[in-house]
Amino acid sequence: MQSLYRTKTKLLLAIALFSTSSLHAQILTSKQIDSVAEKTLSTFNVPGIAVAVIKDGKVIHAKGYGVRSIKTNLKVDENTLFGVASNTKAFTAAALGMLIDEKKLTWDTKVIDVIPEFKMYDPYVTSEFTVRDLLTHRSGLGLGAGDLMIWPDSSTVDKKQLIHNLRYLKPVSSFRTKYDYDNLMYIVAGDVVARVSGMTYEDFIESRIIKPLGMSKTAASWYRLKDKSNVIDGHAPYEDKLLPVGLSFGEIANAAGGIYSSVTDMSKWVIAMINGGKYGDNLDKKLFSPAVARELWTPQTIIAGGNPSSFSSYGLGWFLSSVNGKFQATHTGGLSGIVTQVTILPELKLGIIVLTNQQSGAAFNSITNSIKDGYLDIKGMNRIKTYNDNRLRNEKEAKEIVDKIWADIATAQKANNAKPEIKNYLGTFKDAWFGEVTISEVNGKMHFQAKNSPKLRGDMTYYKGNTFIVKWYDRSLDADAFVNFSLNNNATADGFKLEAISPLTDFSFDFQDLDFKIIK
Repeated sequence: MQSLYRTKTKLLLAIALFSTSSLHAQILTSKQIDSVAEKTLSTFNVPGIAVAVIKDGKVIHAKGYGVRSIKTNLKVDENTLFGVASNTKAFTAAALGMLIDEKKLTWDTKVIDVIPEFKMYDPYVTSEFTVRDLLTHRSGLGLGAGDLMIWPDSSTVDKKQLIHNLRYLKPVSSFRTKYDYDNLMYIVAGDVVARVSGMTYEDFIESRIIKPLGMSKTAASWYRLKDKSNVIDGHAPYEDKLLPVGLSFGEIANAAGGIYSSVTDMSKWVIAMINGGKYGDNLDKKLFSPAVARELWTPQTIIAGGNPSSFSSYGLGWFLSSVNGKFQATHTGGLSGIVTQVTILPELKLGIIVLTNQQSGAAFNSITNSIKDGYLDIKGMNRIKTYNDNRLRNEKEAKEIVDKIWADIATAQKANNAKPEIKNYLGTFKDAWFGEVTISEVNGKMHFQAKNSPKLRGDMTYYKGNTFIVKWYDRSLDADAFVNFSLNNNATADGFKLEAISPLTDFSFDFQDLDFKIIK
């Protein structure tokens, strides 16, 4: 799901890349945090942001900035609810840890012992896949593999179908050898929680974590919120404007990114994590044991490409790294029009939470790192300028690629170059795990419609050879794609593959994993 910076890959690695200085920096006051947040809003065109800072067990700053939605202009405050997206993954890992404390399973319990119908592409991988493997992004599947079953909208695929379809996803690396961020395995992990605990995943998270911590306004999904009077809308940039966007996935994906919360409530979660799972006035209660706390923040999968003088890895629901000599646990999250970040430096008893309602990872990175610099003795960094310069450069490069393609099309149309017969490409096509797509003729144009993902619909334009471009009607998706047809001996289409046009297309549009064959 989008963490939308615009690619989650760059965002996830960026958390560990800092320049450091031996000079002492000033810890930001609340007024200075206000200034950074307000400047971030305007620089990155973000309607609303909420920020919390936790230090030594206390919330020293919790405040909202901007508006919840450009449709209402109602103000964001410290209790405004955002989708925390993949920051939900830490809750899912903790839930499994709690069941492990109860001796109901272990980190190395085989998934097939809990979910007998679980099946990966490779029989060996199926037989060896453990609960730990579900949480560590080392399945052998590619980045975001299968996400189109849950993204970019409320797909018609249910959890039973999703688990069944895992067997059709082909690996791109050997099992347990390489990090590739994955959402589907966390959905399976949520099903493990449900089957082992005897209650739904959502009920477990709310009754065993959210309620004990006093996160009174938080729910395991948007659909379960008791009060929606103070909830944001997501926003996506398009042609220098903002488009309000709706929900980007359904209930089956809750264990990967469903939780809605505020900085006030999330602060209670962060304080519990800093205290190793303990909570209460005298820290006399606990969510999970010290052994589970250690395991959550123990490196499991090495992430290549980080700072060579440091380390970057994934634990259980957390990205782990060393920043200026301090251990850091962090995670980002993204849905359509929403991106978030939670950062903890336990040695400093420091937590930083940034929730936003626009899909700019540069925005939350600017705020988090501006605050963090003061605690890490880093001086002289203009985080907003650095991230904005990078953003503008990446957007410029992507725009040049896309503009050239449309310029080539315009040139070909002016030259009245011969186009293939539309009728040769029409039909219903099917991919093993994604399902059916219909290519039809509507008002003289080719039209693309996915059966299981209603938002994936749009008109198609001829490009060159047997390649067309599909331009989605929902322009907030920012994911137009090449449609590359294969032809049979009669010169009619017998299949096609998809490829994103822009390098900034979110990785959850895993078009490259699809292989459609004609069925009628």
